Amino acid sequence: MVGVVACSSVSAIKALWETRIQTVQREEEEKKKRTTKGGATGRLSVGLWEDRAVLARLKQKLQTEDGRLILRIEQEEWKSLPGGLVQFSQVQEWQIHRTGLQKIPHFISNFQNLLVLDLSRNSVTEVPKQIGKLTRLRELLLSYNRVQSVPEELSGCENLERLELAMNRDLNQLPDQLRNLTKLQHLDLSMNAFTFMPDCVVGLPVLEWLDMGGNCLRCLPRDIHRMEKLHTLWLQRNELEELPENISRMASLDTLVLSGNRLTDIPPLMEDMSNLRFVNFRDNPLTLDVTLPFKEPKTEDEEAEEDEDEREMFGREFMHLYIQEARKRAYAVLNMHCVNR
Repeated sequence: MVGVVACSSVSAIKALWETRIQTVQREEEEKKKRTTKGGATGRLSVGLWEDRAVLARLKQKLQTEDGRLILRIEQEEWKSLPGGLVQFSQVQEWQIHRTGLQKIPHFISNFQNLLVLDLSRNSVTEVPKQIGKLTRLRELLLSYNRVQSVPEELSGCENLERLELAMNRDLNQLPDQLRNLTKLQHLDLSMNAFTFMPDCVVGLPVLEWLDMGGNCLRCLPRDIHRMEKLHTLWLQRNELEELPENISRMASLDTLVLSGNRLTDIPPLMEDMSNLRFVNFRDNPLTLDVTLPFKEPKTEDEEAEEDEDEREMFGREFMHLYIQEARKRAYAVLNMHCVNR
């Protein structure tokens, strides 16, 4: 009997502890579920609050100037832009500088009123295809970023007048579709890695201003005269060894900068470029050593009338003198050859 009683007591105690253990486990599981559910709700609430706080900060960055609504952010950390920004789709101009922005958001296509997109001096690596939907965009400024390629969809920005892509370093080509930017007047491709002038650039019908300085250009296109409207051409610090003769047929060209190249001669036909107001051949290994003759000082009135760029060493007057000297030497060599015969 004693054994039976002891056995029954042990069984009862064991059953009691098992019941308690199960109860504790159920309570812990329910507590964990409540905690998890409450935590998710808390995180959602925090995320929603953060989004509202970010939008509130962005709203403070909105300014109105000359009747145009502008989003201006400078020297703050904004590596990305929140999707809630589409609530301000009426913005006409973005000016976001030195923020470390890494990506142009795909929702940029929602900003149909955008006229100016200025993201200079950031860390943008890619131009999204959606940018082609900004048909009213007039200016796209992406200088001093890390853009390596430009999408062909950019040609959809049919009203684009100004495109700046300077100092993106690895950028070395453009899609041929960009020739369809029939209103593009100003193009800055300086300080990149272009080894030739893209044909789509030569084909831009109303381009007036082009900077390709600081690239790796070794030659210019033979049909460069197709750029009928071009009046300013910057080609400094490249690797040009010669100039195509058709450059003399660029009737609108009045500013041509060629300093810091590898030119050994100046094409004689450039002497007929009457519209050329400013030209610079400084720091080129030209064959002839030509120096401008001394010129007596003029009166103040005469100096005011004289073109200030005309007497610049390696400038326009230098170009004409160089061509004349080259012609004289060529005639001298020819005459000597005739005499020896």
